[in-house]
Amino acid sequence: MLLCTFLWGIAFVAQKSAVAFMEPLTFTGLRYLLGGLIILPLALVERRRKGATFTRAQGIFVLVMSVVFFFGVWLQQGGLVTTTVTNAGFLTSLYVLFAPVILIALRKPPHPIIWISMPLALAGVYFLNGGGLDSFNLGDALVVGSALFYAVHLLMLGHIVRATGTPIFISCISFLVAGVIASGASLALEQPTLAGISDGWLELAYAGGISTAIAYTLQAVGQQYVPPANAAVILSSESLFAGLSGALLLGERLPLIGYAGAGLIFLAVVLAEAVPALAQRQRAAVSA
Repeated sequence: MLLCTFLWGIAFVAQKSAVAFMEPLTFTGLRYLLGGLIILPLALVERRRKGATFTRAQGIFVLVMSVVFFFGVWLQQGGLVTTTVTNAGFLTSLYVLFAPVILIALRKPPHPIIWISMPLALAGVYFLNGGGLDSFNLGDALVVGSALFYAVHLLMLGHIVRATGTPIFISCISFLVAGVIASGASLALEQPTLAGISDGWLELAYAGGISTAIAYTLQAVGQQYVPPANAAVILSSESLFAGLSGALLLGERLPLIGYAGAGLIFLAVVLAEAVPALAQRQRAAVSA
């Protein structure tokens, strides 16, 4: 799982580099078509082994969830046109905090730790941009928007996976649907060229093959053996790897106060992920 988050973190560099060759919809479409096709055989094996069947309502639910996923990945890629890899990594991690807030609207109160994590995260966003919002650009706003869609997708995915027991199959469908929507939209709204796609083949190969297909499979396998609280902390490290890869591979630097902001966001995410998982494990131990 640590390798998985490492691969996800570096993917931000591939996505940032890709903007020199392809517009956001083009890259997003090709990335997720590639990733979905790679894991399709594994997804079909999973569905056959589980003997899973889908009702019409579940099929519509997965389709809507896939559209939500598309908006998440498109906004993130669009944001990377103008924001940095470091900012994108930490701002994307806000989905961990948005998900419990969405549950409030569904009348499902989240763990109380969210009331500590949210102010920490907001302060972190403020300091991440140098102790002010004047440097908070359109790209940053798009990435925050993507985190909101990721949070909705996370909640929908959890619901349908519990009902069907086929996480890889359902994620594969989301990848393919998002890829088809993005590819169709790119033909209508952008001007994709074979030359641009050819020049960005390495970024596509990494983002689609390694980050989307291989890293997701590593996560699915790893979570079978890692306790939820441990998994939560490990998965939260994606933003740290994004910042590290941005610094080492692209030479990105934050002011000192920006690193403090990144630290606050990371702390908020770890608290929101780990504390509820630890509490659940303790309750399970007591009941046993």
